[in-house]
Amino acid sequence: MATGTPDQSACVAVLGGSFDPVHRGHVALGALFGELLRPAALRLLPAGQPWQKQALQASDEDRIAMLELAFAGATLPVTIDVQEIERATPTYSVETLRAMRAELGERASIVFLMGADQLGRLDTWREWRTLFELANLGVATRPGYTLDLERLPPMVAQELSARLATPDAVRITPHGKVCLAQTLAVDISATRIREALHTGTSEDVSALVPTQVLDYIQQHNLYKS
Repeated sequence: MATGTPDQSACVAVLGGSFDPVHRGHVALGALFGELLRPAALRLLPAGQPWQKQALQASDEDRIAMLELAFAGATLPVTIDVQEIERATPTYSVETLRAMRAELGERASIVFLMGADQLGRLDTWREWRTLFELANLGVATRPGYTLDLERLPPMVAQELSARLATPDAVRITPHGKVCLAQTLAVDISATRIREALHTGTSEDVSALVPTQVLDYIQQHNLYKS
């Protein structure tokens, strides 16, 4: 996995998640916006104690190790940001982005990546409107979810309608823009993966999880209990 720190005027794509485990959908999302935005770096942000989800099953160390394996073949510099893991309290994206903005400076374009399902719940996030003061959003569709504004909560649709921009515009704008990508035809659930690993069902988990990650899961006996 390549490493590197972009300069303060660069574009940095940020992909957060529980990564419990990381799967091919996460890799595809990072690769999609890598092509669209051509960022100087992709920053992976494993959650510590995500306030809207159940307790994590894999340890922090295992989740980081699986991320390193999953993104080892990335064509752009990738770093793993552990600031949320290091917090002792539930993590909120707005706090993380504040810290990231302070670190990277006012000129950097920070693009926070998410799926359409997360966009549909954006108005439940803490200080969700403040996100646009700190970063841009890169949102990708997935089967069963739409990026049509009329299908979103009215407040979210209103906020987004004036912020839609092309990938080129987002790449050179520090914050406040939204790039929508309709081309990610991947629908993978970490919950589904954990259930298949726990029950030993016939579902082909290898189609959902990078080979190196599945090998790690099996070698370390993860998600069996």
